[in-house]
Amino acid sequence: MNNLLTELGKIDLETLKTVGIVAGIFVGIAIVIVALILVVNKVFKVNMDEKVTKILENLAGANCGGCGCSGCSGFAKKLADGECEINQCHVTSPEKKAEIAAILGVELHEEERTVAVVKCNGGAENAADAFEYVGNPTCAANNTLLGGNKVCKYGCLGCGDCKSVCPENAIDVSGKLAKVNPDACTSCGACINACPKHIIERIPASAPVYVACNSQCKGKEVMNACKVGCIACGMCAKKCPHGAITMVNNLPVIDYSKCTGCKTCVAVCPRHTIIDRGVC
Repeated sequence: MNNLLTELGKIDLETLKTVGIVAGIFVGIAIVIVALILVVNKVFKVNMDEKVTKILENLAGANCGGCGCSGCSGFAKKLADGECEINQCHVTSPEKKAEIAAILGVELHEEERTVAVVKCNGGAENAADAFEYVGNPTCAANNTLLGGNKVCKYGCLGCGDCKSVCPENAIDVSGKLAKVNPDACTSCGACINACPKHIIERIPASAPVYVACNSQCKGKEVMNACKVGCIACGMCAKKCPHGAITMVNNLPVIDYSKCTGCKTCVAVCPRHTIIDRGVC
Protein backbone atom coordinates (compact mmCIF):
# COMPACT_ATOMS: atom_id res chain seq x y z
CA MET A 1 0.00 0.00 0.00
CA ASN A 2 2.83 2.37 0.90
CA ASN A 3 4.52 1.69 -2.41
CA LEU A 4 1.30 2.46 -4.28
CA LEU A 5 0.92 5.82 -2.52
CA THR A 6 4.53 6.66 -3.28
CA GLU A 7 4.01 5.94 -6.98
CA LEU A 8 0.83 8.05 -7.09
CA GLY A 9 2.70 10.92 -5.46
CA LYS A 10 5.39 10.72 -8.11
CA ILE A 11 2.75 10.81 -10.85
CA ASP A 12 1.05 13.88 -9.32
CA LEU A 13 4.42 15.63 -9.00
CA GLU A 14 5.29 14.90 -12.61
CA THR A 15 1.88 16.15 -13.73
CA LEU A 16 2.29 19.37 -11.81
CA LYS A 17 5.74 19.87 -13.31
CA THR A 18 4.32 19.36 -16.84
CA VAL A 19 1.41 21.73 -16.23
CA GLY A 20 3.80 24.31 -14.80
CA ILE A 21 6.09 24.10 -17.83
CA VAL A 22 3.17 24.47 -20.27
CA ALA A 23 1.75 27.41 -18.31
CA GLY A 24 5.19 29.03 -18.24
CA ILE A 25 5.50 28.65 -22.00
CA PHE A 26 2.11 30.31 -22.56
CA VAL A 27 2.98 33.14 -20.19
CA GLY A 28 6.30 33.64 -21.94
CA ILE A 29 4.60 33.74 -25.35
CA ALA A 30 2.05 36.27 -24.06
CA ILE A 31 4.81 38.49 -22.69
CA VAL A 32 6.65 38.39 -26.03
CA ILE A 33 3.46 39.23 -27.97
CA VAL A 34 2.67 42.18 -25.69
CA ALA A 35 6.25 43.43 -26.01
CA LEU A 36 6.07 43.17 -29.80
CA ILE A 37 2.77 45.10 -29.88
CA LEU A 38 4.27 47.88 -27.77
CA VAL A 39 7.34 48.08 -30.01
CA VAL A 40 5.28 48.12 -33.21
CA ASN A 41 2.97 50.81 -31.83
CA LYS A 42 5.94 52.94 -30.86
CA VAL A 43 7.73 52.49 -34.18
CA PHE A 44 4.71 52.94 -36.45
CA LYS A 45 2.73 55.43 -34.39
CA VAL A 46 1.50 58.29 -36.60
CA ASN A 47 2.13 61.51 -34.76
CA MET A 48 -0.22 64.23 -36.01
CA ASP A 49 1.82 67.23 -37.05
CA GLU A 50 1.35 70.09 -34.61
CA LYS A 51 0.82 72.44 -37.53
CA VAL A 52 -2.01 70.27 -38.88
CA THR A 53 -3.63 70.27 -35.44
CA LYS A 54 -3.50 74.05 -35.19
CA ILE A 55 -4.91 74.44 -38.71
CA LEU A 56 -7.78 72.08 -37.88
CA GLU A 57 -8.60 74.14 -34.80
CA ASN A 58 -9.19 77.17 -37.06
CA LEU A 59 -11.06 75.53 -39.93
CA ALA A 60 -14.84 75.76 -39.95
CA GLY A 61 -15.17 72.00 -39.51
CA ALA A 62 -17.98 71.68 -42.05
CA ASN A 63 -16.38 68.63 -43.71
CA CYS A 64 -18.38 69.59 -46.80
CA GLY A 65 -15.80 68.41 -49.34
CA GLY A 66 -16.10 71.63 -51.32
CA CYS A 67 -12.33 72.10 -51.27
CA GLY A 68 -11.90 68.79 -53.08
CA CYS A 69 -10.64 66.93 -50.00
CA SER A 70 -12.45 64.19 -48.12
CA GLY A 71 -12.87 66.49 -45.14
CA CYS A 72 -11.26 69.22 -43.06
CA SER A 73 -8.52 66.91 -41.78
CA GLY A 74 -7.45 66.11 -45.33
CA PHE A 75 -7.51 69.79 -46.25
CA ALA A 76 -5.47 70.69 -43.16
CA LYS A 77 -2.84 68.10 -44.10
CA LYS A 78 -2.61 69.48 -47.65
CA LEU A 79 -2.32 73.01 -46.33
CA ALA A 80 0.49 72.00 -44.00
CA ASP A 81 2.26 70.25 -46.89
CA GLY A 82 1.83 73.29 -49.17
CA GLU A 83 -0.32 71.36 -51.64
CA CYS A 84 -3.29 73.75 -51.66
CA GLU A 85 -4.28 77.29 -50.76
CA ILE A 86 -6.34 78.61 -47.85
CA ASN A 87 -8.90 80.27 -50.10
CA GLN A 88 -9.90 76.89 -51.52
CA CYS A 89 -12.05 76.70 -48.40
CA HIS A 90 -15.05 78.97 -48.80
CA VAL A 91 -16.63 78.19 -45.43
CA THR A 92 -13.99 79.27 -42.92
CA SER A 93 -14.31 82.90 -41.81
CA PRO A 94 -11.79 85.54 -42.97
CA GLU A 95 -10.60 85.92 -39.36
CA LYS A 96 -9.85 82.21 -39.03
CA LYS A 97 -8.21 82.16 -42.46
CA ALA A 98 -5.88 84.91 -41.23
CA GLU A 99 -4.99 82.71 -38.24
CA ILE A 100 -4.20 79.81 -40.56
CA ALA A 101 -2.08 82.06 -42.78
CA ALA A 102 -0.07 83.07 -39.70
CA ILE A 103 0.43 79.41 -38.78
CA LEU A 104 1.64 78.64 -42.30
CA GLY A 105 3.71 81.80 -42.53
CA VAL A 106 2.09 82.88 -45.79
CA GLU A 107 0.28 85.98 -46.98
CA LEU A 108 -3.49 85.75 -47.17
CA HIS A 109 -4.95 87.29 -50.31
CA GLU A 110 -8.39 88.70 -49.65
CA GLU A 111 -11.12 87.56 -51.97
CA GLU A 112 -14.66 88.72 -52.49
CA ARG A 113 -17.41 86.57 -51.06
CA THR A 114 -19.02 84.32 -53.64
CA VAL A 115 -22.28 82.43 -53.92
CA ALA A 116 -23.33 79.47 -56.01
CA VAL A 117 -25.83 79.77 -58.87
CA VAL A 118 -27.47 77.14 -61.05
CA LYS A 119 -26.81 77.89 -64.71
CA CYS A 120 -30.22 76.70 -65.81
CA ASN A 121 -33.78 78.01 -65.63
CA GLY A 122 -35.49 75.16 -67.44
CA GLY A 123 -37.09 72.66 -65.09
CA ALA A 124 -40.39 70.91 -65.73
CA GLU A 125 -42.10 74.09 -66.93
CA ASN A 126 -39.65 75.25 -69.58
CA ALA A 127 -37.39 72.33 -70.52
CA ALA A 128 -38.78 69.50 -72.68
CA ASP A 129 -38.39 65.86 -71.68
CA ALA A 130 -36.93 63.36 -74.10
CA PHE A 131 -38.44 60.45 -72.18
CA GLU A 132 -39.89 59.61 -68.80
CA TYR A 133 -37.18 58.58 -66.39
CA VAL A 134 -38.01 55.74 -64.00
CA GLY A 135 -35.27 54.59 -61.68
CA ASN A 136 -32.97 55.68 -58.89
CA PRO A 137 -34.18 59.24 -58.15
CA THR A 138 -30.80 60.95 -58.32
CA CYS A 139 -29.26 63.20 -60.92
CA ALA A 140 -26.20 60.95 -61.10
CA ALA A 141 -28.29 57.89 -61.95
CA ASN A 142 -30.52 59.82 -64.36
CA ASN A 143 -27.47 61.22 -66.13
CA THR A 144 -26.04 57.75 -66.81
CA LEU A 145 -29.04 56.99 -69.04
CA LEU A 146 -28.41 58.77 -72.35
CA GLY A 147 -27.23 61.87 -70.53
CA GLY A 148 -30.51 62.29 -68.68
CA ASN A 149 -34.16 62.51 -69.60
CA LYS A 150 -34.11 66.11 -70.82
CA VAL A 151 -33.91 67.04 -74.50
CA CYS A 152 -31.26 69.56 -73.46
CA LYS A 153 -28.25 67.58 -72.32
CA TYR A 154 -26.79 70.59 -70.50
CA GLY A 155 -29.70 71.38 -68.19
CA CYS A 156 -30.67 70.69 -64.59
CA LEU A 157 -32.18 67.24 -64.06
CA GLY A 158 -33.88 68.40 -60.88
CA CYS A 159 -33.42 65.27 -58.76
CA GLY A 160 -31.70 67.19 -55.98
CA ASP A 161 -28.21 65.71 -55.66
CA CYS A 162 -27.01 69.25 -54.92
CA LYS A 163 -29.64 69.77 -52.24
CA SER A 164 -28.80 66.50 -50.51
CA VAL A 165 -25.14 67.48 -49.99
CA CYS A 166 -25.65 71.15 -49.07
CA PRO A 167 -24.59 71.54 -45.41
CA GLU A 168 -26.47 74.84 -45.08
CA ASN A 169 -29.79 73.71 -46.58
CA ALA A 170 -29.37 76.58 -49.04
CA ILE A 171 -30.78 74.76 -52.08
CA ASP A 172 -34.41 74.25 -52.97
CA VAL A 173 -35.64 71.93 -55.73
CA SER A 174 -39.04 72.78 -57.13
CA GLY A 175 -40.55 71.88 -60.48
CA LYS A 176 -37.49 69.76 -61.32
CA LEU A 177 -35.22 72.79 -60.99
CA ALA A 178 -32.63 73.56 -58.33
CA LYS A 179 -32.21 77.10 -57.03
CA VAL A 180 -29.75 78.48 -54.49
CA ASN A 181 -30.67 80.82 -51.67
CA PRO A 182 -27.78 83.31 -51.75
CA ASP A 183 -28.39 84.43 -48.17
CA ALA A 184 -27.81 80.92 -46.84
CA CYS A 185 -25.09 79.86 -49.29
CA THR A 186 -21.54 79.76 -47.93
CA SER A 187 -20.06 78.89 -51.33
CA CYS A 188 -18.52 75.73 -49.91
CA GLY A 189 -18.67 74.01 -53.30
CA ALA A 190 -20.28 70.74 -52.20
CA CYS A 191 -23.10 71.23 -54.70
CA ILE A 192 -20.62 72.01 -57.48
CA ASN A 193 -18.89 68.69 -56.92
CA ALA A 194 -22.19 66.78 -56.67
CA CYS A 195 -23.78 68.04 -59.90
CA PRO A 196 -23.18 65.55 -62.75
CA LYS A 197 -24.07 68.24 -65.31
CA HIS A 198 -21.52 70.71 -63.93
CA ILE A 199 -24.03 73.55 -64.15
CA ILE A 200 -23.40 75.09 -60.73
CA GLU A 201 -20.76 77.76 -60.46
CA ARG A 202 -19.62 80.50 -58.11
CA ILE A 203 -20.17 84.15 -58.88
CA PRO A 204 -19.40 87.23 -56.78
CA ALA A 205 -22.05 87.78 -54.10
CA SER A 206 -22.33 91.34 -55.43
CA ALA A 207 -22.98 90.23 -59.02
CA PRO A 208 -26.14 91.99 -60.31
CA VAL A 209 -26.92 89.34 -62.95
CA TYR A 210 -26.00 85.86 -64.08
CA VAL A 211 -26.56 83.66 -67.12
CA ALA A 212 -29.08 80.91 -66.34
CA CYS A 213 -28.14 78.58 -69.16
CA ASN A 214 -25.33 76.16 -69.84
CA SER A 215 -26.23 74.93 -73.31
CA GLN A 216 -23.58 75.23 -76.00
CA CYS A 217 -26.03 74.31 -78.75
CA LYS A 218 -27.06 76.63 -81.56
CA GLY A 219 -30.29 78.60 -81.53
CA LYS A 220 -32.59 76.16 -83.34
CA GLU A 221 -31.58 73.22 -81.17
CA VAL A 222 -32.08 75.26 -78.02
CA MET A 223 -35.54 76.44 -79.10
CA ASN A 224 -36.63 72.82 -79.55
CA ALA A 225 -35.36 71.92 -76.10
CA CYS A 226 -36.13 74.85 -73.80
CA LYS A 227 -38.30 77.94 -73.70
CA VAL A 228 -35.76 80.03 -71.81
CA GLY A 229 -32.43 78.70 -73.09
CA CYS A 230 -29.83 80.98 -74.67
CA ILE A 231 -30.11 80.99 -78.48
CA ALA A 232 -26.70 82.67 -78.90
CA CYS A 233 -28.14 85.75 -80.62
CA GLY A 234 -25.48 87.87 -78.97
CA MET A 235 -27.80 90.80 -78.24
CA CYS A 236 -26.52 91.03 -74.65
CA ALA A 237 -22.92 91.32 -75.81
CA LYS A 238 -23.78 93.82 -78.55
CA LYS A 239 -25.85 96.09 -76.33
CA CYS A 240 -23.73 96.01 -73.16
CA PRO A 241 -22.47 99.62 -72.84
CA HIS A 242 -19.41 98.55 -70.87
CA GLY A 243 -18.18 95.63 -72.97
CA ALA A 244 -18.65 93.28 -70.02
CA ILE A 245 -20.10 90.40 -72.06
CA THR A 246 -18.48 88.18 -74.66
CA MET A 247 -19.89 85.16 -76.47
CA VAL A 248 -18.02 81.90 -75.86
CA ASN A 249 -19.28 78.55 -77.20
CA ASN A 250 -22.71 80.03 -77.93
CA LEU A 251 -23.06 81.40 -74.41
CA PRO A 252 -22.61 84.88 -72.95
CA VAL A 253 -19.78 85.17 -70.43
CA ILE A 254 -19.93 88.10 -68.02
CA ASP A 255 -16.80 89.87 -66.83
CA TYR A 256 -17.96 91.03 -63.43
CA SER A 257 -15.02 93.40 -63.09
CA LYS A 258 -16.57 95.44 -65.91
CA CYS A 259 -20.24 94.93 -65.07
CA THR A 260 -21.81 98.02 -63.51
CA GLY A 261 -25.24 96.56 -62.89
CA CYS A 262 -27.00 98.59 -65.56
CA LYS A 263 -28.92 95.43 -66.50
CA THR A 264 -29.17 96.33 -70.15
CA CYS A 265 -28.48 92.67 -70.88
CA VAL A 266 -31.54 91.62 -68.89
CA ALA A 267 -33.71 94.04 -70.85
CA VAL A 268 -32.53 93.05 -74.34
CA CYS A 269 -32.39 89.25 -73.88
CA PRO A 270 -35.30 87.86 -75.94
CA ARG A 271 -35.32 84.60 -73.97
CA HIS A 272 -35.04 86.01 -70.46
CA THR A 273 -31.95 83.88 -69.97
CA ILE A 274 -30.03 86.51 -68.02
CA ILE A 275 -31.39 86.73 -64.50
CA ASP A 276 -31.60 89.89 -62.43
CA ARG A 277 -30.40 88.93 -58.95
CA GLY A 278 -31.86 92.03 -57.37
CA VAL A 279 -28.42 93.19 -56.25
CA CYS A 280 -27.72 96.90 -56.69
